[in-house]
Amino acid sequence: MGKALLEIKGLECVRGDNQLFSELSFSLEGGSLLHVHGPNGSGKTTLLRAIAGLVLPENGEICWNGEATGRQEDDFNRELLYLGHHYGLKFELTGYENLKVFANLSGAEISEHEVEAALTRFGLAHCVELPVKVLSQGQKRRVALARLLLQRSKLWILDEPFVALDVAAVELLLGVIKAHVGDGGMVILTTHQEVAMDAGKLQHLHLGEKPAASMAAQR
Repeated sequence: MGKALLEIKGLECVRGDNQLFSELSFSLEGGSLLHVHGPNGSGKTTLLRAIAGLVLPENGEICWNGEATGRQEDDFNRELLYLGHHYGLKFELTGYENLKVFANLSGAEISEHEVEAALTRFGLAHCVELPVKVLSQGQKRRVALARLLLQRSKLWILDEPFVALDVAAVELLLGVIKAHVGDGGMVILTTHQEVAMDAGKLQHLHLGEKPAASMAAQR
């Protein structure tokens, strides 16, 4: 058993007057993939946003490398790549320009060739100079996912990353996730789609059950 990089300790999150979960604790080490399950309203997105620092939990602590993430915000953010339901793209910019903006914000030194290679790998070579607003939903999703090939973040948090992707793009994304985990990275994701998860130390977290959450390691 390796050293846990991410530790969730006694986490409680609420939405309005509704307690989504409480006393939620788990840890992840490098080379782990955590698949978060649960019905709508069970708190999957809230949990992912809380870990990413976008939602403040009612109670509990989120630690990275043994220290609360709130006390090392910049350092933790450099290790984090969060992709939510929305694409996080500027629609008036091209896919290339969006990826350069993301790279600049993350402090990554990314060459023009690397950006073009990432877009090409996601089947967007013909869209490099097109504004994102004219792309299909699946193409917009693939522009956002191309960030995974460019940022050197250790922890990927992906909320429904397979939405709007065709079969070939789903297989490509699964391969990218598997490679990241195989290199010692970590992935936390949710998905309502039936996809064959097979990467690293695969774990499952079930929200909306009694007790409030259950954790199971597949291997």
